[in-house]
Amino acid sequence: MVSFKKHLSFLSVVSFFLLFSCQSEIMEESYNTQETITKNTPLTTYVERVVVQKTAQDNIIDNTDCFMIKLPYVVTINNIEIAINSYDDYALVKNKCNERSNDNDVVYIHFPVTVIFNDYSEMRIDSQTDFNDLVDDCKEKSNVLLKINCLSFNYPITIKTYDSNKQIAGSVSIVDNKAFYVFINNLEDSQLITFGFPLTIINSSGQTRIINDNDQLENLIKETLNSCPENINTVSDFNKSLTSGSWEISYFYHDYERTQSYSGYVFTFKSDNTVIASKLGSSLNGVWSTKLEDGVRKFELDFNANAFDDLELNWKLFEFNNSRIRFRGGTSNSGTETDYLYFTKIN
Repeated sequence: MVSFKKHLSFLSVVSFFLLFSCQSEIMEESYNTQETITKNTPLTTYVERVVVQKTAQDNIIDNTDCFMIKLPYVVTINNIEIAINSYDDYALVKNKCNERSNDNDVVYIHFPVTVIFNDYSEMRIDSQTDFNDLVDDCKEKSNVLLKINCLSFNYPITIKTYDSNKQIAGSVSIVDNKAFYVFINNLEDSQLITFGFPLTIINSSGQTRIINDNDQLENLIKETLNSCPENINTVSDFNKSLTSGSWEISYFYHDYERTQSYSGYVFTFKSDNTVIASKLGSSLNGVWSTKLEDGVRKFELDFNANAFDDLELNWKLFEFNNSRIRFRGGTSNSGTETDYLYFTKIN
């Protein structure tokens, strides 16, 4: 979401750096959702979650979203062996489980198997004990925000890149979800990227959407998060999550990224609607409020400190779980950019 003075286009930015590299350190770092984005831009993280490996389709067998079992393999249920050679074979297991309503169906996996994680990495599992240990380990790490379903990109996609440290421009052709995920995951903080619009995106109904800029792409992902049944938030009590434990600001954008301005502050939200922001033995007091309005949860902060005025915007809850809370606000920089406030739990 990084852009530069006068909102130059991406190619102009590259030319500027190549011609005037000695001035690169004094360039203003602001953010513009219409132009370039970086590794930490909200849009980048949302796209990454669209293209991660889908791992929920075999939950009737492994009972976890943490990974999927790599095809092919064999399971036994009610003394019947079933070969899982394709995604369609999951229906065979489901049908077998539904044959009787009064029995306790247990799916036995024939080991060894290989499991595939969300990041496309793989692991061989040799026994039921090892499998159970892995599932238990996944449960302890279950508070990550999961894959965004019901969207798929039409490939290939061209992405232009520019490294502000090395002053090198380039272009990458992305051919599938795995390549897209690896590309985003390997981005460095100094790299700027622009997608080669228009993009063609397909929803779960097979309908296509033509996307012409970053705002359209982010809005489509937000719309899908709210409407796709596979993306329904499993945590329904926002107040309970907010008032459990302490939080830090992991991302804040208003006119430009200001995350570092709140580095070191620990936020504790109380059930009496007070909030304390502590840092190095000193504390700032404030209040918080939330309400549902037309199906949208709104959130406000009010601190007795001018240093926190920028946090006192009209926030709308974007998504949350027990360890992460993400708000989107209105627009800044003359209505061209979206405000963001992210909290991450620290205990």
